Amino acid sequence: MISIQHLYWTCCAYVLLLSIVMTSNLASAAYRVGVGRADCTGPPVEITFMGYAQLSQRGYGIHLRQFSRAFIFEEGGKRAVFVSVDAGMMGHAVKRDVIAVLQKKYGDLYTMDNVVISGSHTHGTPGGFLMYLLYDMTSLGFVSETFNALVKGIAQSIIRAHISMIDARIYVSEIDVEEANINRSPSAYDNNPEEEKAQYKDNVDKRLVQMRMVNKNNVVFGAINWFAVHPTSMNNTNRYVSTDNVGYASVLLEQERNKNSLIGKGEFVGVFASTNLGDVSPNIMGPKCEKTGLPCDVLTSSCPSGAGACFASGPGKDMFESTQMIATRLYGAASHLLSKSSGREVTGPIGFVHQFVDMTKAEAVYFNPKTREFQQVRGCYPAMGYSFAAGTTDGPGAFDFQQGTITDNALWNAVRDFIAEPTPDDKECQAPKPILLATGRAKFPYDWQPKIVPTQLLLIGDFAIAAVPGEFTTMSGRRMRDEVSRASVAAGGKELQVVVAGLSNMYSSYITTPEEYEIQRYEGASTLFGPHTLTIYIQQFKKMITSIYKNETLDEGPTPPYQDDKQISLMTGVIFDGHPIGREFGSVKVQPLNTYERGDTVYTTFISGNPRNNLMHDKTYFTVEQKQIDGNWTVIATDANWETKFKWERQSTILGFSDIEFSWEIGPNVKLGTYRIRHFGYYRYILGGVYPYTGSTKTFIVE
Repeated sequence: MISIQHLYWTCCAYVLLLSIVMTSNLASAAYRVGVGRADCTGPPVEITFMGYAQLSQRGYGIHLRQFSRAFIFEEGGKRAVFVSVDAGMMGHAVKRDVIAVLQKKYGDLYTMDNVVISGSHTHGTPGGFLMYLLYDMTSLGFVSETFNALVKGIAQSIIRAHISMIDARIYVSEIDVEEANINRSPSAYDNNPEEEKAQYKDNVDKRLVQMRMVNKNNVVFGAINWFAVHPTSMNNTNRYVSTDNVGYASVLLEQERNKNSLIGKGEFVGVFASTNLGDVSPNIMGPKCEKTGLPCDVLTSSCPSGAGACFASGPGKDMFESTQMIATRLYGAASHLLSKSSGREVTGPIGFVHQFVDMTKAEAVYFNPKTREFQQVRGCYPAMGYSFAAGTTDGPGAFDFQQGTITDNALWNAVRDFIAEPTPDDKECQAPKPILLATGRAKFPYDWQPKIVPTQLLLIGDFAIAAVPGEFTTMSGRRMRDEVSRASVAAGGKELQVVVAGLSNMYSSYITTPEEYEIQRYEGASTLFGPHTLTIYIQQFKKMITSIYKNETLDEGPTPPYQDDKQISLMTGVIFDGHPIGREFGSVKVQPLNTYERGDTVYTTFISGNPRNNLMHDKTYFTVEQKQIDGNWTVIATDANWETKFKWERQSTILGFSDIEFSWEIGPNVKLGTYRIRHFGYYRYILGGVYPYTGSTKTFIVE
């Protein structure tokens, strides 16, 4: 008979042995991982946002700051870097200059080959950084402030990740998220082969894929979440800098893990990154006619005469509530996965490959599902179709253009030919797209759209990140994932889990399937290199994954043109700032009330300089501060919080006067007590120089 004492010591020995084994496993972690975050907010006022191509959508303040979030993976002496940045997309010149900054500090440790920079695709941040005319046109050309803010912030996030490298394990898990996305071009999706569509339950990807990083103490310190949705909950009337639904979801996740930290601070770094979102909208109430509320035409997204424009919205009553609702659903799913600590562990070596491709010279073999035959196909000179001008149901275009247009118009053709005339071969290659802009033939004053694009693969063990320079539609992404995984097995490697990292390294608009292209919705009309753009990309990525497993070195390919010296900017800088006689910069023009309750909104207005004088990276233009028992003040919110907004307004262009209004929504969990609001800014003196100033409101009570 076993004594109780013997049983006790046996259990103790077992627990000790288990502890030693677990500690040993964690100590010999498979990877070294670093995470970093940095502010990359661009000029918050006077600059047109990138995304909706609306010249009138010029920023006048901040709702949510932009951040760059970097993740470095190392194993066996090899490193790979994935960065997700709160920006419309990524530009080649931005990445080039980020690499240059890193190489000055670390030599050849970080290169074009092992660093991926992916844009979140928010449509609420400053433009003017892509160095291709069509993309920078509505920003009045190149905007150095936007460009430099991105370079500085992205580089800083990678540097911080580099400094924070620790032993870690990596896990991948998945979860479906409902009521967060719909397909905005279902008529194009439905043109895909029936047998292919039958493999999927939905016409969008509902699956959120999460990669989490865990330290030796089994604490999660980083997470990347890929989910297919356009960050277009904030519509084209928004003029606050905003990272939209995925940006706010990132903030919520970081707030949960970084207890009592201000936004943008704390050790945990979490992000929601873009993937195959090309035809995916967050406006889940669907497209309706503006004046009647009836559904729009499915093919053309148009409304009967007098019914107004066709646009989609929801799920909230306005764009702010919709942003918050979609963000909360994404955050909730990601938080659930982190709390469960489920999923599989990632194992295997680090790999990477990068190659530039001239899409106008690329060829591929295409299996035609209709004829059941193989055929040789090629890429075309870039061109935009008529339906491009129609816009989308997330942001309708101008004039009377409609989606689904496959015929041209003599008047618009004359306008097109005045800018740049497509050749007969261009028209044949791009068919059935009727060419509205022959951007590949336009050279004045510099290239309108890219011809040479980057393609890149990162391999983190048995998890592959396919970095694509544009917006893949739902089915395009599915095909890419399947083909890369199959090519891996064919090359003697593992069956990979693949994610498509959208809008990476360069922007080249959309990528549809050949079948979707035939319908010529907005996405097909914006597929630059013709009907077989996707076919070429799939062949290229299969070649790249094969090269990794066969240890082959690919040549770097043709380099994109250097266009820095050709850039034109019609956007003026800040000339000077002035203030009314008897007032100083930072003086309060409108004081808060004496008392407020939870649920109220505090408003205050200051005499200010132009916020473009200093972008206040890793700082803030405003703080909400609470008075403590000892008389000291504690910052409880900044201009990066969801609850805060600021709006800048020029009062006199001639005299340089301007005001800045700050608002703070008092949430249900705000502590009762005494508060004040402080403003920090810089003014430009008329005789030269930029100087700081501060201001503070009177105190007020939340009771």
